[in-house]
Amino acid sequence: MWRTRAAAACVICQSLANSSCGIKRKSPLQNLHLVSRSVHHPYYPSARFQRPPLRISIQQFSSLNRLPLHKTKLLNVKHGYQSHRNFWLARLASRLLRVRYLILGSAVGGGYTAKKTYEQWKDMIPDLEDYKWIVPDFIWELDELVDIEKLLKALPDADDLAKLMPDFEKIGESLTSLKGFLSPGYNLVSEVIGASDLLLLLGSPGETAFRATDQGYDNDKQFKKVSDKEKIDQLQEELLRTQLKYQRMLERLEKENKELRKLVLQRDDKGIHQRKLKKSLIDMYSEVLDILSDYDASYNTQDHLPRVVVVGDQSAGKTSVLEMIAQARIFPRGSGEMMTRSPVKVTLSEGPHHVALFKDSSREFDLTKEEDLAALRNEIEIRMRNSVKEGCTVSTETISLSVKGPGLQRMVLVDLPGVISTVTSGMAPDTKETIFSISKAYMQNPNAIILCIQDGSVDAERSIVTDLVSQMDPQGKRTIFVLTKVDLAEKNVASPNRIQQIIEGKLFPMKALGYFAVVTGKGNSSESIESIKEYEEEFFQNSKLLKTSMLKAHQVTTKNLSLAVSDCFWKMVRESVEQQADAFKATRFNLETEWKNNYPRLRELDRNELFEKAKNEILDEVISLTQVTPKHWEEMLEKTLWERVSTHVIENIYLPAAQTANSGTFNTTVDIKLKQWTDKQLPNKAVEVAWETLQEEFSRFMTEKKGKEHDDIFDKLKQAVKEETIKRHKWNERAEDSLRVIQHNALEDRSISDKQQWDAAIHFMEETLQSRLKDTESVIEDMVGPDWKKRWLHWVGRTKEQNIRNETKNELEKLIKCNEDHPAYLANDEVTTVRKNLEARGVAVDPCLIKDTWHQIYRRYFLKSALSHCNLCRRGFYYYQRHFVDSELECNDIVLFWRIQRMLAITANTLRQQLTNTEVRRLEKNVKEVLEDFAEDNEKKVMLLTGKRVQLAEDLKKVREIQEKLEAFIEALHQEK
Repeated sequence: MWRTRAAAACVICQSLANSSCGIKRKSPLQNLHLVSRSVHHPYYPSARFQRPPLRISIQQFSSLNRLPLHKTKLLNVKHGYQSHRNFWLARLASRLLRVRYLILGSAVGGGYTAKKTYEQWKDMIPDLEDYKWIVPDFIWELDELVDIEKLLKALPDADDLAKLMPDFEKIGESLTSLKGFLSPGYNLVSEVIGASDLLLLLGSPGETAFRATDQGYDNDKQFKKVSDKEKIDQLQEELLRTQLKYQRMLERLEKENKELRKLVLQRDDKGIHQRKLKKSLIDMYSEVLDILSDYDASYNTQDHLPRVVVVGDQSAGKTSVLEMIAQARIFPRGSGEMMTRSPVKVTLSEGPHHVALFKDSSREFDLTKEEDLAALRNEIEIRMRNSVKEGCTVSTETISLSVKGPGLQRMVLVDLPGVISTVTSGMAPDTKETIFSISKAYMQNPNAIILCIQDGSVDAERSIVTDLVSQMDPQGKRTIFVLTKVDLAEKNVASPNRIQQIIEGKLFPMKALGYFAVVTGKGNSSESIESIKEYEEEFFQNSKLLKTSMLKAHQVTTKNLSLAVSDCFWKMVRESVEQQADAFKATRFNLETEWKNNYPRLRELDRNELFEKAKNEILDEVISLTQVTPKHWEEMLEKTLWERVSTHVIENIYLPAAQTANSGTFNTTVDIKLKQWTDKQLPNKAVEVAWETLQEEFSRFMTEKKGKEHDDIFDKLKQAVKEETIKRHKWNERAEDSLRVIQHNALEDRSISDKQQWDAAIHFMEETLQSRLKDTESVIEDMVGPDWKKRWLHWVGRTKEQNIRNETKNELEKLIKCNEDHPAYLANDEVTTVRKNLEARGVAVDPCLIKDTWHQIYRRYFLKSALSHCNLCRRGFYYYQRHFVDSELECNDIVLFWRIQRMLAITANTLRQQLTNTEVRRLEKNVKEVLEDFAEDNEKKVMLLTGKRVQLAEDLKKVREIQEKLEAFIEALHQEK
């Protein structure tokens, strides 16, 4: 029996000697099994002659010593043993071995059960490797946030800790007395338990994980030889790989979330959910900013609502950064030239489709289609050029653009023209100062987030914008610094530490909330946003700046920049929006008080409402033209037309015909001249008269004051509408042709039907001739000067020329008295006679002066003769009916004036019909078109509707609207929070 047990112990020793139980050193056989020290070992002959020394070995236990034990079948050993102790010791050993079996059996059974339960629990636990991204990033960055070296220095030294530990030497000495009695049994039990653990490890499924082989021992030695620098590099690479892995997982989840949200929003757009979607927060906020951009702050109302103001040097990459944030190439591009010529407000919001639209247009540009992107860039460029005034290079007018798409960060950005240092040819001389003033105006807003863009590929000393930003925000409480073109900077900069100094805020004389480094492409304008993202991620994954910890992982990529800017923007909005709402509330109260004190009896009508009121008044006045009586129209037309043609009738028709010898020649001359006049001039003159008459009536209605109801604030607008309408209105071209036929037929008629018409013709002729005679008398008086009565009463005299003309007049009057039938023109010999007669009296006169004076003298004589002839013809209607047979009286001139009078009446009637039936309606249509054009032209309305009252009402309306929208926005903001 003892031989069998000894053989079994020998087998255990051999297995322990040839295996490893997790102890890195090799132990001799005598130190691992206590039986070899108490019995003779048959396999080691040297044990027969030499007794091994008694040693107490420190047993190292595995943490798995309570796992279930595998039953091990011991080999039967035929060899015996030889005892070197007394009999009672053998009996004591046998009893202890029985206790060992009990302990061994219990340990094996309990360990097996525990191991089986552990394996079951282990299978139930899910694999958490794919969910490490749930842990916030700051957990992995604790080594950056917490200074571990300071903590280690704060801990006590090892010597201080050793003083607090118990004295193990004294404890060992106190246990020495029990060592001799308990050591054999204790060591035996320990050896058996240790052997069982080792057998369990050798037979367990996880033996490869915990077995320390000779090869592993050699690898540990080799690992210790690795330098600390290589360890740090390996850890950093592993950290970067892990971060990129989590970043990809996060992007994958964001992409899935984006698709899901897109589907939900699409379902809402299709009307599956019968509910009205509320406006998003960013859309509500953008509306407030749009109203403020049009607000004329003439009452010292300042706008301090937050925006993200993007500033930078020209060609620093501002537009590229904005496009990466908006995820679309939406801005026009140029090679080294100024492309941003006016501020562009871009509102980013989330939506099911990636689209863009202007605030004043309903067209949506699909940003996933290249043709729509090209059209959008072209539209932005056109708007910029149209906003720039003549003689300028940049404009202060803001272009408002809204971009919606899945996954976009909600914010409002304002892209400003790039800051320049030199004004080049083709630019306005004040371009540099204008850009500085625009940038300062936006950055002076204490709640604006300043996104400072700096080109990393150029020398830092060439930066202009950093000085400007440091002036506007010296403490850097609202500034975010962005270093662009980092790929070129890493390639070209000799010292990478310079980039680190920029990102750490140690190089530029400015402070910022955060510093970011981004890559926005390779300089190719045809690159897509996805390709730029991939290039940026690949660059930073392999960048030495990131591997050497010059850049932190959270400081790179436009994705992190977009998240940081959005967080800062909304933080600033939540902190300041209520204060701004209170400011507008106070402004509203001040404006309302001013209105009540200045205009207590007037309604608060803003510019648009006043325009609508003026529009209705103007349309009412146009309609009033149709209420003008036909008699009034015809009287005005006939009178005006005769004023226009009377000179031609008298000078070119009547006077030449009156110089003829008989009535036949008179009628022939009149008919010819009337026909020529009708074919060439008369219809056109009549249409001109009709159009001028319509203008006069229209102007009268537009400018006529209507008592107490008249509001002079509309006068300028009515005048502009009248002028524009008259400019646009054109008379019907076919009216002249029809009017020519009517006038020709009227002038061909010579039949006077009754005495009343005859008397009317005589009266018309007398009025005309008397008017001409009066004008002629006035001309002669101006030529010869005042008569003797006026000279004595008013103490005035004649000039030398007037004296000469007076002498000439007297001589010519003698000539007419001598020959009453003298023709209208002087003969040359008559001129010579008159001149010589005047020279004989000492008056030197020019022949031209004689002829000029004769024209007026003969005209007066002829008109007086014609008036006398009219009196003779008053009773000539009877002779007219008999065609002046057997009568010396001839009244052909009365018939001529009757024909003229009848033509005027018929023409006036025809023109009146055209006015009332056609032209007034066309004029009303033109007025409506002009009013519609003015309604769309805000600048025109501002120019035409001016005054303190208009401005006050306009400001009051805008402030109310801003306050209401801000309150709605604040309420929605609280609900979201």
